[in-house]
Amino acid sequence: MSDPQLAVSDLHVAYGPIKALRGVSLHADAGETIAVLGANGSGKTTLLRAISNMLARQQGRVRVNGADTAGVPAHKLVRDGLLHVPEGRGTIGRLTVRENLRLAYDLRPTDQSFEAALERVFARFPRMGERISQCAGHLSGGEQQMLSLARAIVNRPRLLLVDEPSLGLSPAMVDEAFAVLREFQASGMTILIVEQNVRKTLRFANRAYILRQGLLVASGSGAHLLHDPGILSHYLGAS
Repeated sequence: MSDPQLAVSDLHVAYGPIKALRGVSLHADAGETIAVLGANGSGKTTLLRAISNMLARQQGRVRVNGADTAGVPAHKLVRDGLLHVPEGRGTIGRLTVRENLRLAYDLRPTDQSFEAALERVFARFPRMGERISQCAGHLSGGEQQMLSLARAIVNRPRLLLVDEPSLGLSPAMVDEAFAVLREFQASGMTILIVEQNVRKTLRFANRAYILRQGLLVASGSGAHLLHDPGILSHYLGAS
């Protein structure tokens, strides 16, 4: 049996005396979509940042494509096929749309040209073509989120970590963001998603893990957790 594409074992992360993650273990097989859910402050964003080596871990192990990532710089993980789209868009406001996309491309060049990658972006997000020379900081919130997801079109990661893709978006833009993620899913991309829209995310994910105060308290298929009222109300605050 092959190794999972992502394997997290006994992960501990602390901010000074505050223990943000306490022995978290999870995995994602190639092509799976995994959700991490929980209330604010449960450790979801910390988990993604620790996986992508944006935060130091106190204890535990993270393996991507079978290789231990301890000590590997975050930009090297990007080149190896891990892309982290952080909460709050993750674009560079002073750079133009084109420059943001070029940066994503240069971090992980593929067999397609940059111009060909841009055409794929414009086919999915025509607005990006209209805004190509505009600074990302001047885009609307929805446009910035589309730009952050467009990075995955040009970067073509094997493992995508995406944090709160619907944050601050209108319902129509939320649907658009999930439509893009479903396209990534259909292409075979492995996705680890942190998201506040519990029901939409459980319908999207193959499996889900629930965090509470840095501890994993439940896991199961998205369909199972979606229809478990005890889980929804006790851990997620959803009726």
